Amino acid sequence: MTAPPPGYPVGPPPGYGPQPAYGPTPTYGPPPGYGPPPGYGPPPGYGPPPGYGPPPGYGPPAGYGAPPPGYGAPPGYGPPPGPQYGPPQLVPGAAKPGIIPLRPLTLSEIFNGAVGYIRANPKATLGLTTMVVVLMQIISLMATVGPLAAHGRITPGRSDAMSLGVAGTWLASTAAGLLVTWLGGMLLSGMLTVIVGRAVFGSSITIGETWAKIRGRVIPLLGLALLEAAAMAALFGLVVVLIALLAVVGNGAAAILLSFPLLLVVAALLVYLYTVLLFAPVLIVLERLPVIDAIRRSFTLVRGGFWRVLGIRALTFLVASVIANAVAIPFSIVGEVILLGTPTTGSLLLGTAIASVGSAIGQIITAPFNAGVVVLLYTDRRMRAEAFDLVLQSGAAGGPYAVGSTDNLWLTRPF
Repeated sequence: MTAPPPGYPVGPPPGYGPQPAYGPTPTYGPPPGYGPPPGYGPPPGYGPPPGYGPPPGYGPPAGYGAPPPGYGAPPGYGPPPGPQYGPPQLVPGAAKPGIIPLRPLTLSEIFNGAVGYIRANPKATLGLTTMVVVLMQIISLMATVGPLAAHGRITPGRSDAMSLGVAGTWLASTAAGLLVTWLGGMLLSGMLTVIVGRAVFGSSITIGETWAKIRGRVIPLLGLALLEAAAMAALFGLVVVLIALLAVVGNGAAAILLSFPLLLVVAALLVYLYTVLLFAPVLIVLERLPVIDAIRRSFTLVRGGFWRVLGIRALTFLVASVIANAVAIPFSIVGEVILLGTPTTGSLLLGTAIASVGSAIGQIITAPFNAGVVVLLYTDRRMRAEAFDLVLQSGAAGGPYAVGSTDNLWLTRPF
């Protein structure tokens, strides 16, 4: 092997060296600065001519993409409504299975409910009211005019002459008639309470069923009525005795002067006692309490809302009095016209009988309304004081066919 001649470069040429390692292929593209010349592009206004596109109305037909009418589940598909498929979902405060919504009530709801239960069950409501009121009026009329008629038969020669003895007997018999009316009103209130208690759940009741429910509570109701009448008589008797003592000890002017404040105090006490005992008949019937327990519980329920109960009851009394008097006034006018002449026994009998007819019609109209307001006020007080609306809602979930169990919802203790 010969050596290279002198001056010949030995080794790799300049810049020659190991090749770089293989890797990703470099991205090819135009060299820097390469591209279309400035201003190059489509000429101005280039594109489809104006109005170019599908003709008017062209497109999918109407209703395209939606199922044809009637397509889907047939009508009535699914479980039919009814209590046999489970209790309805009750929204608290919105359930109204009967005459009232099952939540604390407003004044208008109480009045509407008191009218609504009469319209929902007129046969039992007005039928019972008519029977009891007519019977009370007959007994009261007999007690009022009986002594006068007997006086006319016993002394026919003086049958047309009024005497002091006849007037005294007439006043005593009138007081007896008022007592009978008081007892009958208490009994009627108890009967109507049963009807309202059912109407709260949207259920009706017959006259026979009402009597079956109230039959066992007649004695406590009459006992309460007698107790209240005795208390009123004792209170008025005490007032009379005090005024008489003032007249004897002092003089007539002092007795008259002091009698007015005393009468005001007695009137305020009577209003208070009437208000706190307002729910006692309802408690005897719906909660089946004895008389004393009903009085105590009525006081407890009213105590938290005394002024509201008193105000609503006073307004109810005013409305009922206006209606009853509007009905009875024509009959009373006829009776007064008959008595304008000589006040004989016969004219007194006829005038009293005519006035009794008007009074009976007025009571038949207003007595159910009064009873309904009292029962709904009691229901409202239990809702506000005891959250009783939740109990009523649970009972209403069974529907109108669970009337036997809803009667027991009013109870506060097992029987």
